[in-house]
Amino acid sequence: MNEAVLQAEGLHKAFGGVQAVEDVSFAVSAGELLALIGPNGAGKSTCFNMLNGQLAPDSGLVRLGGRDVVGLSPRAIWRLGVGRTFQITATFASLSVRENVQMALYSHAGKLRALLARFGTVLKAEADALLGQVGMLDQADRPCGVLAYGDLKRVELAMALANGPRLLLMDEPTAGMAPRERVALMELAAKLARAQKIAVLFTEHDMDVVFGQADRIIVLDRGRLIAGGRPEEVRRNADVRAVYLGGMH
Repeated sequence: MNEAVLQAEGLHKAFGGVQAVEDVSFAVSAGELLALIGPNGAGKSTCFNMLNGQLAPDSGLVRLGGRDVVGLSPRAIWRLGVGRTFQITATFASLSVRENVQMALYSHAGKLRALLARFGTVLKAEADALLGQVGMLDQADRPCGVLAYGDLKRVELAMALANGPRLLLMDEPTAGMAPRERVALMELAAKLARAQKIAVLFTEHDMDVVFGQADRIIVLDRGRLIAGGRPEEVRRNADVRAVYLGGMH
């Protein structure tokens, strides 16, 4: 895993007099799962939002495959091969599972105007292939509004994969899920990422998920990186243990 897909260098972001992110640098390689953790208010969301264009850093670089993407819109960055899932699922309840994925495929192909017509069979095979990858093909015709929350998360993952991403940003991917569902979802994401050589950066509060699935972990506290390394190294780090008040074991 030596091909850097994402490189963040010297990121700074302040809101008024509050330094939310200060001199943060890291890289994620193809097929690698990197967890970004830290207590509430550590700067994780701010960092995430700078990576996909929702916020512009005050200074620093964000490189995707060697290209600086600072200043590009979230849509432009998405079209360069960055998928994202959110803490709260972002699906259309009245559309079927398949239609939600078709919509993501339409958007990637620049065919959103075609939504004025019926979805029909256009990109149906591609949508079904993605649903098959996440184990949701048997529910393709059901409206998303009737799905269990864990299944919605799988649909959202399929939608995030619709642009064939080289980088997947997962913001609290298991929030609101039962413990067993959390592990299953991240195991699935890890399997797909490693098989397809997708770099994954994810934030997560469930430490069992973090230490069970991440290849490496970086830790933010008050906007600064205080630790980074393999899970066993981070687990032993005294600064990290202090931040989590002994909550890691």
